[in-house]
This record gives sequence, C-alpha cells and structure tokens, in this order.
Amino acid sequence: MNQERSVNSVVVEKNPRTVSPRAVLGIVAVGVLLSSLDLFIVNIALPEIAADFAGSEISGLSWVLNAYAIVFAALLVPAGRLGDRSGSRTTFLIGLGVFVLGSALCSVAWNTGALVAFRVLQAVGAAVLTPSSLGLVLAATPPERRAMAVRLWVAFGGLGAALGPVLGGLLVEVHWRWVFLVNVPIGIVALVVGLRLLPNPAGDGGRLPDLFGALTLIGSVAAFILALVKGEDWGWVSAGVLGGFAGAVALAVAFVMSSRAHRSPVVDPALLRLPNFALMIGNALLFNIAFAGMLLSAVLWAQQVWGWSALRTGLAIAPGPLVVPIVAVLAGRLIAKLGVGSVIAAGGIVFAAGILWWAAAITLTPDYVGGLLGGMLVTGLGVGLTMPTSFAAGTAALPPQRFATGSAVLSMARQFGLAIGVAVFVAVLGSPAGPDATLEAYRHGWYVIAGAAVLAGLAGSAARMPRPVSAS
Repeated sequence: MNQERSVNSVVVEKNPRTVSPRAVLGIVAVGVLLSSLDLFIVNIALPEIAADFAGSEISGLSWVLNAYAIVFAALLVPAGRLGDRSGSRTTFLIGLGVFVLGSALCSVAWNTGALVAFRVLQAVGAAVLTPSSLGLVLAATPPERRAMAVRLWVAFGGLGAALGPVLGGLLVEVHWRWVFLVNVPIGIVALVVGLRLLPNPAGDGGRLPDLFGALTLIGSVAAFILALVKGEDWGWVSAGVLGGFAGAVALAVAFVMSSRAHRSPVVDPALLRLPNFALMIGNALLFNIAFAGMLLSAVLWAQQVWGWSALRTGLAIAPGPLVVPIVAVLAGRLIAKLGVGSVIAAGGIVFAAGILWWAAAITLTPDYVGGLLGGMLVTGLGVGLTMPTSFAAGTAALPPQRFATGSAVLSMARQFGLAIGVAVFVAVLGSPAGPDATLEAYRHGWYVIAGAAVLAGLAGSAARMPRPVSAS
C-alpha cells in the first residue's frame, strides 16, 4: 500500500484504548501550561539573574528570552509534521521529557551562556509537545465535542502566558532558579501519568518531512523574529535588521517553492484550502499582536509609571486571565446562538473596548480599580471569546492525520503575533520625556492595540463552523 496518504485519509489508533477525553486534556494541559508559562515567566527574574551572574547585563540576558521565543516559534510546524507522521503520543512524551530536562539544567546554570543554551533545549521540548498535545486531545474527543475541547486547550495556553508575571514574582521571592525548577516535579508527574493513560493514535506513516523546507522555515522564522526583537537595539533601518527581514522573505519564498515541489511538504498546501484555516491564521496573527501589546503595556505601566513591584504588578494583572477559562467554557452557548464568526468578531471588539478603557481612564496617579482593573477584566472577556473560538474554528475541518501540523501552523501564527505586538508597542512608545509625554505615548500605543483587535475581529467574522472530520 502506498505510504503517502491523502489529506482526507483515516488514521487508525495503534493499540486502541478507552481513555476519558477529560483525562487526556488534563494530562496534556500540564505540558501546554508549562511551555506557555515559560514564554513570559522569566521576564520577572532577569534582574535577579543579572545580580547572581557577576558582570551580566540585562541587554545580554535578553537572549534568555529571545532564544526561547525564536526556537519555539521556528520549530512548531516541523514538530507538528513529525507528530502527524510518528504519532502524537510518542512525540508529546518526548517533547515533555526534553522540556523537563531543559528546565532542570536551567535551574543549575552557572553563567549566561549556559542558561541561554539550556533555554534553547527547553524551547525544543516545548515546540515538540505543543502541536502533538492538541493532536492527542482531538484524537480522544468525539467530533461533536472537539470545539469545546479546543477552546479549553487554548484557554490553558492563554492562562499560562498571562499568569507568567504573577508566578514569576512569587517564585523570585524564593530564588530565581525556582522559576525553572518548579517545572521539573510537575512535568515528571505528567510524564508518568501520560505513559499510562494517553491514547496512541497512529501516525500517517508517510515520508519524512521535507528537510530543506523545514530548514528554510526555521531560518525564515528565526530571521524575522530576530529582526523584530533587535530592532530597537540595532535600529529599524540598520543593516542587521533590514538584512534580517530580507533574509526572512527570501527563505520564506524558498520554503513555499519547496513545499509545492516536495512529495511530503512540512505544511501541506491543502491545509490552506480547508474551511476557516487561512482566516484563522490571520485572526491569530492580528489578535496576538493586540494581546502582546496589552500585556506588555500593563506590566510597563504598573512598574515604570506607578512604581509597583514585580509581584504587585503580577497580582494586579491576574483578574484578566482568570476570566479567560470561564468565558471559554460559556462561549459555546453564544456560538450556538450567534455563530462562530459573530463570537470572534465580538471578542475583538470587546478586547478593543478594554484597551480604550485604559486610554480614557488611566492616570499618572495610581488608581487600580478605576483605571487598570476595569480594562483588564474587559480584555480578559475579549480573550476568552476570541482565542479559544478561533482556534476551534481553525482546527474543526482538519483531518485526523493533520491535527498536529494544522494546530502547529495556527500556534506559529500566534507566536508571530506575540513577537510583532511587543516590537510594535515598543516602537510606538519610544522614549517619552516627562510624565505627560509618557501618558500620551501610552495612549497612542493603546490606540494601535485596539485597532489590531478590531482588525482581528473582522478577519474572523466570516468564519463558519464546519462539520468536524471523524477519525472513523
């Protein structure tokens, strides 16, 4: 039988077992939460790491953040294709094991170079486990319940990203090494339970993914994000930044050409023709630009303008993300009544309203309830309506043997949005002189964030929930 299967072929589980979808979601949510958390939790610990590593500067330690983000985003799609080929269970457990090992090594790092290297190992594990985790959830969940399962899966990732500053502040009170060490016992428990309980859906058994295409994709993503994160330091019109963007475009063109020619492309072009998929890529990109700008602006305002500590800032942000999983669950009723496109559009508008709340209400004098809290709760409502719903709409028409790859493409769009959002907000903010100029600069940044959220809602408004593809 030909090893190459069409995008609509059926995958049969190896050694089928009856496993509760809730148990599968609970196990993989641990990995998703930890990997998402580590995108943001380390920000709080950088000053303490610099003090512990004699002679280290914050500028040099920024690679502790950048290396993780670049590798994580660049490897998502190749890792998703590997999961589809080899089986999501094996790939998820390997990724979780690598992530736990990287976390343990980060906790004993002796200098900046070692810490950056171990963060790269962490990111490899996170990239491998993330798309396969959704593949497992979709494989274990009946087609009619997959939309809810996906909304919960996304909610865990969003919760980890937004709660990073809170947990980071708490753990740094003990020691910065606990930011990494806390992942180890939790990850080991998830590994042991996962080995016993996770289902084992078979891979598609096809050829290995296009090696050249995978390398050009990694290079394109890495060059693009590197140019973004270094734009402020090097200058947006410097040779390094312009060269990074040019290299990203050239490698992206090479990737597209390779994907069209290869018999086993990393990203099957047929995915882009599935209902909602291309629309949800656009929504994920735009909405996460807004989400990243929102989170960064709240942290910077509380710490730099109001002079709050990292821990107090994290606790002040917490109410927003706590709203997300509640809304993600309740959104199912709205989707049934209004349709998926209307809920995504409403989420973008609500999120923008929360940002405009800040632009109108926040003052230079600390006023948490009247200023920050209201906007944080409203943006949390917008996140809960948009992120889980758009991801569910984007993955609903995926055939079973493309669960991991398809989710990886959407996840990569989210990571691009996060990187762009940070870079855009920093560029708009600039270096204002004086309190009044600072307030005006933040307002301009908030207007840009609100605009991105509205555009994200428009991009998702045309979505219609298709009939899920059954694995049998």
